[in-house]
Amino acid sequence: MENQQEGPRREQSSPKGRFRTRRVVLASVAGGAVLGGVLVLLPWERPAEPAPPSPGAPAMAAVNAGVPAALPDLAELIDEREKRLRTRPRDARSWAVLGAAYVEQGRRLADPAYYPRAEKALRRSLEVRPKGNTRALAGLAALANARRDFPAARRWGEAALKLEPRRWTTYPLLIDAYTGLGEHAAAKRTLDRLTELRSGPAVLARAAAVYRERGWREDAAASLADAAAGARTPAERAAYLEQAGQLAWERGDLEDALRHFQEAVRLDPDQRAAQAGQGRALAALGRTTEALNAYRVALTKQPCPRYALELGELYESLGMPEAARVQYDLLRERVRGAAAGGADEELVLGQFEADHGDPRDAVRRLRAEWRRQPGTEVADALGWALHRAGRHEEALRFAVRATEGEHGGGEHGGGVRGAAYAYHRGMIERQLERYGAARRRLAEALRINPHFSPLHAPAARAALEALGEPPDEGVPEMDGEPG
Repeated sequence: MENQQEGPRREQSSPKGRFRTRRVVLASVAGGAVLGGVLVLLPWERPAEPAPPSPGAPAMAAVNAGVPAALPDLAELIDEREKRLRTRPRDARSWAVLGAAYVEQGRRLADPAYYPRAEKALRRSLEVRPKGNTRALAGLAALANARRDFPAARRWGEAALKLEPRRWTTYPLLIDAYTGLGEHAAAKRTLDRLTELRSGPAVLARAAAVYRERGWREDAAASLADAAAGARTPAERAAYLEQAGQLAWERGDLEDALRHFQEAVRLDPDQRAAQAGQGRALAALGRTTEALNAYRVALTKQPCPRYALELGELYESLGMPEAARVQYDLLRERVRGAAAGGADEELVLGQFEADHGDPRDAVRRLRAEWRRQPGTEVADALGWALHRAGRHEEALRFAVRATEGEHGGGEHGGGVRGAAYAYHRGMIERQLERYGAARRRLAEALRINPHFSPLHAPAARAALEALGEPPDEGVPEMDGEPG
């Protein structure tokens, strides 16, 4: 108590001290005001402008968030990291970032030459930092997915997840790997965990892919609409619009598909998947010249084997076999280039051989693909190749896997209700004289999308017409896999 009273007594006994203190404070305030006035008046003391973003910053943000990046931004990021690593060769994080950027660049350009560079950078990151390097492991998973090496993608993705179970950007990589392997239950469990950890456009887009694979097209379309609305950059929004356009195409809504594809290209002129999508939709709408131009532009900038197959079939449907052969030769060339970069394009090559080449070679290629990564698309392609090679009973088993999912074909099927899948199954059933089932499948294919292929949609209509109306009486045929 004595100490608490000391202060007030001293303050009262020292009025001069109080006056001096007050005078010092006033002088400080006045001086500050004058100085402030001077600072305001002197032009060289203006507040500094915000520093411009570092080169590649938008792409870095996209790569870190697992969303699509614009090609010019990716090029800037690659250039910036290459320069940085010349002076800091033991920067494990920069090696991992560079590798991930190479993967995205190769994927966007359909240029597998980037993939060996990506692998070298990512493995260098692991050499510099062998333990706890989640970023490099995730980069290797992304690289394996881009190469269509889904067993490796699963292995790298699970290793990354083990290190950091709450790192949400690893989950989409695993979803892609599980889907490619036909492990649809695992993909759905992984999606459920992802949605617990994170929300936002990237997660919605990944959910849409899972929903599509399981045949839930309305849910997929709703998720993609929300993803596009919430996208933060034009490149990201364009990627989601392209996927929405693909869904609209698959359900036969040509005008809606075309609108989505056109908007995607407007937002990101490097969105070549949307450009090829325009070609697909325009051809179905009878706007053939525009369709050919759209395909040509897409292939010039992104020579993807699948686009070459689509354009070749369009030329074939127009009675232009020589032009079709040019595209088929390009397809073979691009598949060889992909193999040189460690990428697997056996699926599209098998699909091509089944219809335009050697069906027995298609069976050999696709059977090996099925043993390695038994996804839904491979099941459909192998079933069709077996049918084309004259092995119809075995073909039906794979067609059922592709169209019926777990309920009809065991653990590998995804249950995609696509027009092409229904057409393939219907034609196989027709060959096996299961006419009722064939009639239902072919009608389903044309109901889903009457324009699903410039070659096969007319064949489906002709086959359905040849089957005629169903008989009034008789025992109904049973769908499903033969015993």
